Amino acid sequence: MNRLAHETSPYLLQHADNPVDWWPWSAEAFDEARRTNRPVLLSVGYSSCHWCHVMAHESFEDHATAEYLNEHFVSVKVDREERPDVDAVYMEAVQAATGQGGWPMTVFLTPDAEPFYFGTYFPPAPRHGMPSFRQVLEGVRQAWDTRRDEVGEVAGKIVRDLAQREISHQGDRVPGEEELARALLGLTREYDPQRGGFGGAPKFPPSMVLEFLLRHHARTGAEGALQMARDTCERMARGGIYDQLGGGFARYSVDRDWVVPHFEKMLYDNALLCRVYAHLWRATGADLARRVALETADFLVRELRTEQGGFASALDADSDDGSGRHVEGAYYVWTPERLRAVLGDADGDLAAQYFGVTDEGTFEHGQSVLQLPQQDTLFDAGKIAAIRERLLHERRQRPAPGRDDKVVAAWNGLAIAALAETGAYFDRPDLVEAALGAADLLVRVHLDEHARLARTSKDGRAGANAGVLEDYGDVAEGFLALASVTGEGVWLDFAGLLLDHVLTRFADPDTGALYDTAADAERLIRRPQDPTDNATPSGWTAAAGALLGYAAHTGSEPHRTAAERALGVVTTLGPRVPRFIGWGLAVAEALRDGPREIAVVATGTTPDKSATALHRTALLGTAPGAVVAVGAAGSDEFPLLADRPLVGGQPAAYVCRNFTCEAPTTDPERLRTALNEH
Repeated sequence: MNRLAHETSPYLLQHADNPVDWWPWSAEAFDEARRTNRPVLLSVGYSSCHWCHVMAHESFEDHATAEYLNEHFVSVKVDREERPDVDAVYMEAVQAATGQGGWPMTVFLTPDAEPFYFGTYFPPAPRHGMPSFRQVLEGVRQAWDTRRDEVGEVAGKIVRDLAQREISHQGDRVPGEEELARALLGLTREYDPQRGGFGGAPKFPPSMVLEFLLRHHARTGAEGALQMARDTCERMARGGIYDQLGGGFARYSVDRDWVVPHFEKMLYDNALLCRVYAHLWRATGADLARRVALETADFLVRELRTEQGGFASALDADSDDGSGRHVEGAYYVWTPERLRAVLGDADGDLAAQYFGVTDEGTFEHGQSVLQLPQQDTLFDAGKIAAIRERLLHERRQRPAPGRDDKVVAAWNGLAIAALAETGAYFDRPDLVEAALGAADLLVRVHLDEHARLARTSKDGRAGANAGVLEDYGDVAEGFLALASVTGEGVWLDFAGLLLDHVLTRFADPDTGALYDTAADAERLIRRPQDPTDNATPSGWTAAAGALLGYAAHTGSEPHRTAAERALGVVTTLGPRVPRFIGWGLAVAEALRDGPREIAVVATGTTPDKSATALHRTALLGTAPGAVVAVGAAGSDEFPLLADRPLVGGQPAAYVCRNFTCEAPTTDPERLRTALNEH
């Protein structure tokens, strides 16, 4: 019996009609394995994963394979986005055993959930040196039936080895100038000066590293840091990884030149990159940064916002190519012939030149992904805008990629921060309203009476899985940004409630190290703990940033101390692997700068033009991690407003850092100078 029909995960629901007798991750599944003396097949993936779909079609929809699985295994299906703790624990085992990992992840477990055999995608027939999935199943079954003691020894050794892994965490030493300089040097060595970005193919948007580079430039004036950030952002925005018609970024580029993407679009990538481009515009005033920030924000609201006001997790890479076949990238690719069919010969040829669409193609089967190659030709902006609109209209007639409507708390926190700031910078109150709508959903649906977060929701119904550290850190970060933008202190209060859980349920009281799961969460074979930033900020560094921001707002010494202790891991990892601790380095920059505390006091509860100008200037300041409070003089809305009077009866701004305050000012230009000085 397949038991996935009542799950909230779209990924699990995709498998609800498989002939495999799937179980969700549950104690009952492992009880069944013990009762029937069978090993467990753990299959982990996510809804927009291309090869997950391929393996499902080839193996899990195949009746013969399903019959063999049902007879000899207890099959458990997990959505990695819904249960990042389960995914992290077994991915660590896969990588330790095989030297690589990825999704779909295929792991065989004992009934005590101990892993003993690992893999990722397995084909239906032997291919490229890989055994077939059926061969793997038969081999595992034979080992289970005839060499049980050996299987048990292997599983026990793996669990012991995982338990002995320790993170080098210098909780007593925060990252200083030396560590940040060495991190910057390491990034410079890995930087691709011809193409932007870091390393080779596949190439991922280095969102958090870019935030570090922008903050380092703002604090020190280092032009090299700004140049790497600016050039990388331009190359990505001109490449096929960016949707030149509808806005938004794909997950990664399969090549070094940002031309051919892996076409799925993730909420977290686009939230992080929206914020990066907004911050790049704040630092440079570049038109391209402004355009991409706004187009990405509009993509988030148009394509990913759910009826309940939250943001869906992803759009699939695959879609119907018009013949009934689901093909990767079908929604996005073009040929010169198709351009001419939509636009006519003259405009079609112009579009092909402008977007780099060639007869040979840049993708498969002579098709091209739209990009903006550097050219000497001058193009008429109005004509290009009209062409873009006509192509977008035609594309909307194509079968759209599927959408994963699951609302993930952490990723919505990232979106809230991005939309709130982008809306404030570019005078787009609709974007701030979208951020408020998502924040309201998190409070109403994800937050219980004890201020504990549910990891996910769907259709306004909270999922059963508890929030992990990244949920608490990223949602608190989003709420802090919303508080600074809106002047509504309730969002600071909600952030404080979430961060209290970080202090009491996720932190090691002896070392200050942070765990990905709470002390009272479900016990797995290992309590996951990963400080490295990958596709998103790790829970560890996200929490450190939010703790530091909250401490700046409130003066709370426990939160400041917890942030500093957590940042000890950046002292260790920053100089060694700066590409994988980008957000941690960005938070370290905020710590080195103070961070600065800005209070804008107004004459009334509704700020007048003078107070609004000061508030906007404060938000546009580039000082790393600065926090902003705005409200009426004498208000108790924010702690930073306490004992901060008007100046000569006029709205004023107060800037403080490291327990020292400058003289208040009523002049936005003086405030701008104070905030942007190194």
